[in-house]
Amino acid sequence: MNTLAGPLGNARPLQGGKTPMIDRFGRSVTYLRVSVTDRCDFRCTYCMAENMTFLPKKDLLTLEELDRLCSAFIAKGVRKLRLTGGEPLVRKNIMHLVRALGRHIDAGDLDELTLTTNGSQLVRYASGLYDCGVRRINVSLDTLDPDKFKEITRWGDFARVMEGIEAARMAGLKIKLNAVALKDFNETEIPEMMRWAHDRGMDLTVIETMPMGEIEEDRTDRYLPLSKLRADLEQQFTLTDIPFKTGGPARYVEVAETGGRLGFITPMTHNFCEGCNRVRLTCTGTLYMCLGQNDAADLRTALRASDDDSFLSTAINEAIQRKPKGHDFIIDRTHQRPAVARHMSVTGG
Repeated sequence: MNTLAGPLGNARPLQGGKTPMIDRFGRSVTYLRVSVTDRCDFRCTYCMAENMTFLPKKDLLTLEELDRLCSAFIAKGVRKLRLTGGEPLVRKNIMHLVRALGRHIDAGDLDELTLTTNGSQLVRYASGLYDCGVRRINVSLDTLDPDKFKEITRWGDFARVMEGIEAARMAGLKIKLNAVALKDFNETEIPEMMRWAHDRGMDLTVIETMPMGEIEEDRTDRYLPLSKLRADLEQQFTLTDIPFKTGGPARYVEVAETGGRLGFITPMTHNFCEGCNRVRLTCTGTLYMCLGQNDAADLRTALRASDDDSFLSTAINEAIQRKPKGHDFIIDRTHQRPAVARHMSVTGG
């Protein structure tokens, strides 16, 4: 078997052509999101409980195992790979994994290696990310008000995130801001955030809050349909639908007054399942074929059962054929429990 020796040792890509993985509904699976850790240095109120119980570190895949798993997916036709968490940059020695995966960019086997971050570690890592082949990142930012930022993140340092965003821009990274739209918290701030982002050459995407994991607050108090937000924005901006895509579920508009792009991710009011090209891998080797469903495949057992990746390949194929047609998130006061019990940080944001 041919072996590509990366910085993390001998990762064994599968032999054969890179025919896209096709699920039973005819969708090509070309995008893998990988949660490298469930830990985070923030405790955002809509995402986590303040006193979280995280996975024992012994349960996590090693960086070498994550590299081998990602390489197997790339060999099977994945063209875009996103590292997530928790906060991916708090994983110890994470840059070893980023550097290892960057070899697939150099070889032409991967179109994009990117990550989603809260920005807290970007001052330290932005230049290194660029050097490893990362060209674009998503930064989660729900407000530009330092006091409200502290309220929503509980543990976050606003000034540090601002420094991190600037460090990323200086390193040459393209940045997209992700803001969860929250009723009575940031809905009136979205115009200001959009102008701020567009003035700096950054896109902004707004996201509906999703019912995942037990938290201290009632999500019905925070849920803001993006249909309403868009209608409000159209009172002062000219929004034109455009076909721009980044490979994810966002639908984009161009904002005439700012010249920038605004994305909408609407898992609640208009799900995007018909064109879903994504699967999610957790830091323990569990593959979720849908963010909003509990069905999952244990790839860690297949990974550790043999050094021959044909066994792992079979496990991946079987999982892809179980990918569901879609999800059915519900947020209302008659559904007091989250639609999915696991927190977003477990699956990967």
